[in-house]
Amino acid sequence: MSDDAAAIEALVHGRHGDPFAVLGWHGGTFRCLLPGAHAVSIRTGDGEPIALTLAHAAGLFTGEGRRGPSTLLDITWPDTSQQVEDAYSFGLLLSDEELRLFAEGRLVEAGRTLGAKAMRVDGVLGTRFALWAPNARRASVIGPFNGWDGRRNPMRRRGDSGVWEIFIPRLSAGMTYKYELLGADGALLPPKADPYAAATELPPGTASVIADAAPFSWTDAEWIAQRGARQSATAPISVYEVHAASWWRDDAGRSPDWDALGDRLIPYATGLGFTHLELMPIMEHPFGGSWGYQPLGQFAPSARFGTPYGFARFVDRAHAAGLGIILDWVPAHFPTDAHGLYRFDGTALYEHADPREGFHRDWNTAIFNLGRREVSGFLLASALHWIEHFHVDGLRVDAVASMLYRDYSREAGEWVPNIHGGRENLEAVDFLRTLNTTVAERCPGAIVVAEESTSWPGVTAPVAEGGLGFAFKWNMGWMHDTLRYMEEPSIYRRWHHHEMTFGLVYAWSEKFMLPLSHDEVVYGKHSLLEKMPGDRWQQLANLRAYFAFMWAHPGKKLLFMGGEIAQPREWNHDAAIAWNLLDDPAHRGVQAVVRDLNRAYRDHPALHRHDASAEGFRWVIGDASAECVFAFLRLGDDGEPPALVVSNFTPLPREGWRIGVPVAGQWREVINTDAAAYGGGNLGNTGSVRTDAIASHGEAQSLSLLLPPLATLILLPEPSP
Repeated sequence: MSDDAAAIEALVHGRHGDPFAVLGWHGGTFRCLLPGAHAVSIRTGDGEPIALTLAHAAGLFTGEGRRGPSTLLDITWPDTSQQVEDAYSFGLLLSDEELRLFAEGRLVEAGRTLGAKAMRVDGVLGTRFALWAPNARRASVIGPFNGWDGRRNPMRRRGDSGVWEIFIPRLSAGMTYKYELLGADGALLPPKADPYAAATELPPGTASVIADAAPFSWTDAEWIAQRGARQSATAPISVYEVHAASWWRDDAGRSPDWDALGDRLIPYATGLGFTHLELMPIMEHPFGGSWGYQPLGQFAPSARFGTPYGFARFVDRAHAAGLGIILDWVPAHFPTDAHGLYRFDGTALYEHADPREGFHRDWNTAIFNLGRREVSGFLLASALHWIEHFHVDGLRVDAVASMLYRDYSREAGEWVPNIHGGRENLEAVDFLRTLNTTVAERCPGAIVVAEESTSWPGVTAPVAEGGLGFAFKWNMGWMHDTLRYMEEPSIYRRWHHHEMTFGLVYAWSEKFMLPLSHDEVVYGKHSLLEKMPGDRWQQLANLRAYFAFMWAHPGKKLLFMGGEIAQPREWNHDAAIAWNLLDDPAHRGVQAVVRDLNRAYRDHPALHRHDASAEGFRWVIGDASAECVFAFLRLGDDGEPPALVVSNFTPLPREGWRIGVPVAGQWREVINTDAAAYGGGNLGNTGSVRTDAIASHGEAQSLSLLLPPLATLILLPEPSP
């Protein structure tokens, strides 16, 4: 068999690795492979059409002629006819510089380069496809436009880059597609979704979708210019964490699209005074029960909620309302679904080959190989895609601890040490530093937040000082300690006093965010209300007092949806929040506490100015363990009134508690969680109290306070007349 004959046989059987060497024009000969076509002719300019001859029964057509400025195919199919430009008559698509940067992991705009991009090439409208699959023998684009036949549109490999590309004319936005690959061993792999897809079809469908290339018309320039100040360590940041699929549902139980969600969620969150929404992962994911934490579409908003344009509108509307958007983002691991990243080209491409490095037994997921530059570049491009393309204000990076430690959740002998013999994942450290440095440089004012549950040093320290460079870190220790205290019946709390005070020992070692997240109200952990001891009145009072303690404590705030109305049952991702609870004044009272705490936190600088610095906090009473009383001052800058915070975590009112304060005069109760408006017993200090010239706690004057039962007070001095 001649070389030409062998090449043609490989081509028609879908096994040729370089289809551009055979198809299209080669000298005066033209070839196209159109299995199932009845007849084909070509037009190369103003001349007469050239009828092609069926040269192989598998659908290879050939003809002789002279190549013109374009090559147009007239194809007769059994039931229709088609006119389309020849895909194999176009030149190289990606530049050598783009390929070089991609190979180095520095193509930060890879989301605009790889994947499917509707565009015009040589005056022809169509879609450019680019795919990284270095170990594949052949890569093809398949979809309804070619009968899902991998022989029809095999791609061109660009040298040693491992990138395959093709421009398919007349394919437009909305068309579904996948990739068909032959693995390194020649075996046909399951059809693969596009790792760089900007849109997907609705699950359980798994195809990628060509996204609309028209730019979105943003109206948030003023917000973007101001967000650095809004998201600094000295700003009031109060985050409402939301699972978009279960925050609200219609009467038929359906989740809303982005527009319907925006109609309700944005005014609700702003009405309660939250500064940000944090959305649990909205990147496309095959299994809804993962809540988005097992994503495969790192560039595509889930089709469950509509189109990418719908998500852009949601973000734009949020910004117009003064609300920031943070997205949960998962660069640690991915699911092993056959259509996804796992063994993408027949090899461990995105993941480690060794299961001791590449497989999470806890989650049955694959671990990204961050030491491979193309993989770390893929994730870096994803992060920037959400911030730059969709204007989100920050990312919360999930499961950072699992990335930092090679022995995370592994026994001795079940993990691979680093090059120095240690347990630190040096490649992940390098990736996280690069991520945070790049976001800071390219996206001024955007933040990256770490969910990191260990004592790794310098998570929020600058990269230049050896830190990881995150803007904030979730304070998981504070959350666990304080919840343990609150879960104790009040008569036992005296022996757990340190669980409420220990967080102040390390409160300024990082820039912290205090989270009461979804993780604390699932899997048998009970809702926040159910965690509280006592009868129903005491449970509600405990929760109100705890919220006020949290909002007054140093650190930014995060509360998961449903907590603000004291939902009495664990979160169920298949059902909406129990909004009917707001028919009950007691639940409306908890909601009102959260609203007023957000306002106080925002309006009084002492409560937020020094969330991340020790000069903003001073204990007044930290050792009253027998009485379960805590008192501390929050301090702002010079000239800003201090705030006194007092909590009584017993069901007993305490009269005549004398507490020294730094300012003489009248002090106003900004918050009293026992107020009747919140569902409390309305004990307190009639709204305000004047200091006595009695020294106490190192101050020349003091207040004599009535401490309501299971309540927190926040008081500020009135301005001098």
